[in-house]
Amino acid sequence: MAEKQKVYASVKDERLINIRREQMVKGAISLFKEKGFHRTTTREIARKAGFSIGTLYEYIRSKEDILYLVCDQIYDEVQSKIQDALNLKKVTIETIREGITSYFLVIDEMQDEVLVLYQEAKSLTKESLPYVLKKEMQMVAMFEQLIQLFSENNGLLLKDKEIKLLAHNIFVHGQMWSFRRWALQKIYTLDEYTNMQVELFIQGVQTFSGKKGDHPFKPA
Repeated sequence: MAEKQKVYASVKDERLINIRREQMVKGAISLFKEKGFHRTTTREIARKAGFSIGTLYEYIRSKEDILYLVCDQIYDEVQSKIQDALNLKKVTIETIREGITSYFLVIDEMQDEVLVLYQEAKSLTKESLPYVLKKEMQMVAMFEQLIQLFSENNGLLLKDKEIKLLAHNIFVHGQMWSFRRWALQKIYTLDEYTNMQVELFIQGVQTFSGKKGDHPFKPA
C-alpha cells in the first residue's frame, strides 16, 4: 500500500517547517507552470519563496521533494473542498448536480495548480508516484460513493463498473477545464460547461439504467 512519504528536514520546528514549505510550494507552482519541472532550479524556487538556497535545503533534500510536496498539497486542498461541498445524506439528482458544480468551481479556482499536477506528476520518483495516484483515486471514490447512493436511493440498477466509469468521467471532465482551457474557455463559460457536463452525466445514467427517452432525473 502506498504510504505518505516523510520529507527530510534538518529543522525541528514543525510550525516553521510548514510555513517554509508553504512558501516553497507557492513559488514552485508558479515556476513549474511557467518553465516546467525539469527547467526549474532549486535556486529559482528558493528565490521565488523569498529565502536563500541554503535555507531551502534545511527543509527538503531535492527538487523532487518539492514536486512531491506540491502534488500532496494540491490534492489535499482539492479533496478537502470537494468533501465540504458533497451532501451524502439524501442523494438526489440535484445533489449530484451540486457536487459536480462544486468540484468544477474548485478546479476553476485552482487552475494553475491542477495544470501543474497534470503536466508534472510524471516526474515524481517511483517512491512518491503511487502515493499521489492513491490520493487521486480517493477523490474518484468520493464521486463513486455519491453515484452509488444516488443509484440506491432511486432504485437504479447501475453496475459497479458503470458507477466507476461515471465517477472517472466527472473527475476527468473537471480537470479538463484546466488542462484544455486554451480551447474550452474560448467557447464556454464555466456555467455553460458545467451544465453541459451534468447533462452528459444524466444521459450516461439513463443509458446504463435503461431509462432513456424522457428526462426522469430532472426536478419537477
